[in-house]
Amino acid sequence: MYKIKIKRTIDIILSSIGFIILSPIFLILMAAIKIDSKGPVFFKQKRIGIKKTHFNILKFRTMRVDTPKDTPTHLLENPEQWITRVGKFLRKTSLDELPQIINILKGDMSIIGPRPALWNQYDLIAERDKYGANDIYPGLTGWAQINGRDELPIEVKAKFDGEYVEKMSFIFDVKIFFKTLFSVLRSEGVVEGGTGRLKNKDNIGPGRTLEH
Repeated sequence: MYKIKIKRTIDIILSSIGFIILSPIFLILMAAIKIDSKGPVFFKQKRIGIKKTHFNILKFRTMRVDTPKDTPTHLLENPEQWITRVGKFLRKTSLDELPQIINILKGDMSIIGPRPALWNQYDLIAERDKYGANDIYPGLTGWAQINGRDELPIEVKAKFDGEYVEKMSFIFDVKIFFKTLFSVLRSEGVVEGGTGRLKNKDNIGPGRTLEH
């Protein structure tokens, strides 16, 4: 019961409250992004959803629109030159992830679940198939994120995602939620791209993959 109806109801209630409370911050960040650099406020990227369906994840744009497309941030020769000034702040604080509240409201994602893989992360998708982790809604944060995040090898990340599938419950979700808050505040498990100062955060370049 919890995995389907109750979890979804909680997602709708909490994301609706969060959207209302955070609306002023949304507006401030949107204005800052537009003033800081040319291009759209939001960045859309194709990700893997429940049952391996595709959806466009939303993030605040943190990179210049002329960033090389389809290139992971950490593989750029000099990634720092592509990150906008506001983008550096957004990535450091993970505020670039806030628009995913909209994805949760739309039913693309859940608050807690495996982070949605890129559509072409075939190795991660295949590993998750072993644990049934592709058969549930991806999340804004998850068990793997508070156990290493970007530092985890794909096999280990998928195993944590599978462990979440097995243990999924209201109490477990609450535990992950609060541990995520502490992890974000301490910037734990974030792999820095290129120069060692910029987050990879499983993104590809606006950077990432520009789909606006």
